[in-house]
Amino acid sequence: MSINIQDRIQEADFASMQAAMTRGECTSESLVRAYIERIHRYNPLINAVLEINPDALEIARTLDYERNTTGIRGPLHGIPILLKDNIDTHDRMHTSAGSVALAESYAAADAFVAAKLRTAGAVILGKTNMTEWSNFMANRMPAGYSSRGGYVLNPYGPGKYFVNGSSSGSAAAVAANLCAAAIGTETAGSIVGPASQHFLVGIKPTVGLASRSGIIPISISQDTPGPIARTVTDAAILLGAITGIDKNDRATLASPNYIPADYTPYLEAGFLRQARIGIPRHYYRVLDEERKSIMESAIDVLREQGATVIDPVELYLEQHPWNNDVITYEFKAGLNRYLSQLHADVPVHSLHELISYNHKHTASALTYGQENLIRSEQNMMNEKTYLLKRQEDNHQAITQGIDYCLDQYGLDALMLPGDIDGMYIAARLGYPLITVPAGYSEKGIIDTDGDSTQGPFGVVFSGKAFSEPTLISIAYSFEQATLQRRPPMLDN
Repeated sequence: MSINIQDRIQEADFASMQAAMTRGECTSESLVRAYIERIHRYNPLINAVLEINPDALEIARTLDYERNTTGIRGPLHGIPILLKDNIDTHDRMHTSAGSVALAESYAAADAFVAAKLRTAGAVILGKTNMTEWSNFMANRMPAGYSSRGGYVLNPYGPGKYFVNGSSSGSAAAVAANLCAAAIGTETAGSIVGPASQHFLVGIKPTVGLASRSGIIPISISQDTPGPIARTVTDAAILLGAITGIDKNDRATLASPNYIPADYTPYLEAGFLRQARIGIPRHYYRVLDEERKSIMESAIDVLREQGATVIDPVELYLEQHPWNNDVITYEFKAGLNRYLSQLHADVPVHSLHELISYNHKHTASALTYGQENLIRSEQNMMNEKTYLLKRQEDNHQAITQGIDYCLDQYGLDALMLPGDIDGMYIAARLGYPLITVPAGYSEKGIIDTDGDSTQGPFGVVFSGKAFSEPTLISIAYSFEQATLQRRPPMLDN
C-alpha cells in the first residue's frame, strides 16, 4: 500500500483505525508492528513501556482472520491497547506493580478488565511503567519511578515536566502515540493527574463500575481501573468495554442498574447548553498565573457554549484533614491477599516478606525507602475500628462534600484544575472524574520537589456516583468546543 502505516497511527482514533482496516489499507497485525516499531524508536526517550507482549502479533493475526471470516466484535477489534503493570495478564508478560521483587511474577489468570478487553477484540500490546506500588511505598518517591522500570519521563519535556501520578507510563505512552489507548488505575488522582499532564482524556470511574479483581491493590474503597485516551470518544468506548459485574469484586454487585451497554450515545456536542457547572475556587488559588489563565479561559468556554456557571461554590470539606489509617489498613489487607496467591517461585508472599526482601536488596529496591510499607505492616487497627472510621469519612464526604454541593446549587458537575489536590474528596467516596485537555503552560513554576509544572494542563469534571454519562457529555461538549489536544514533538 502507498499509505505509510507510521503516518496512519499518528493521533489515530479507534474509528479511523477501524475504517482503514475495513478498507483494507491496514490490518491489526500491521498496526501492532507499527506501534512496536514506534516503541523501539521512542520509548528509550520516555521509558513508558516496560515490556511488549511477545504474543501481540499472533493475537493480531488471529483477529485479522476473524475479521475476514466472521466479522468484527466491535469498535476495539484489533486495536492495540497497553495495560498498567499492576494489572494481571495470563500470558508471557509479568505483573509487578513496578517492583523488582515481582519482576519475574506471572499471573495465574487475567484480571477481569484484561479478560473483558480480550473479549472485545483488543490486542493487549504490553505493560506500562508506573510509580512503584502505585506510590504507596515511600513519601520521597517521585511520580513515575519504579525499581523495576526506572523513571517515566513526560514526552512534552523529557526530564523537565512533571508526569503526575502512578499511571504515568500509561499516559506518556498514549501521548507519544506508542499505543491506541491504555488502561490505568487510580486511588487518588493517578489516572486523571497523568492524563491532564499529558494532554489526554482520562476517566476515573465510580468504584464498582469496573472490577478490581486481578489488580494489585492499594485501597478496596478507592481503587478503580479506567481508560486513558487521546479523545473523549475513545475513552468512552474503552470504558464501556471494561465495565461489568464480577462475582470476585463485591463492589460491582451494586452497580448493574448503572452500567449502560454503550457510553457513546452520551457524546453530545451541544450538551453544555443545558449543563449547570460549579467552580470551587478553593482549588484554583494555588495555581500559577498561566494556569489560572487556562482555567479562566475554560470557564469562558463553558459560558460561551451556553452552560450555567455558578462561581464560586464551596465544599465544606475543602480543609478537612483526612485520616490515612483507613487506607493504610486496606493496603495491608489487600496486598497480603494478592501476594499470598502468587506462585511459589516468587520471592515474596506477604507485606512482611516484601519489606524484608527490599531490606536485603537495598541497592536495587530501596532508592527512596519504604516507610509507607512499614507503616502499613505496623498498622494494628481492628476491623470494627476500621469500619467505623470508614463510615465516618464517607458520611462527612457525602453530607459536606460533593453530594451536598451539587444538591445545594443544583449542579450537574464541578470543574476543577487538572492537578491532584481537588480530587481527594471524590477519591474518598469512590466518585467519578474525567479530565480533558484545556491549554498549554509555556512558563509554569517549579514545585517543591523540583518538578516543572510547565506543559499540558487539563480541566477535571467531578460528579456524583455513577454520573459517568453526564460527565462524558460535558467533557465531550467541552472537548469539541476547544480541541486543545496536540502531540509532543519527539523528533526535536
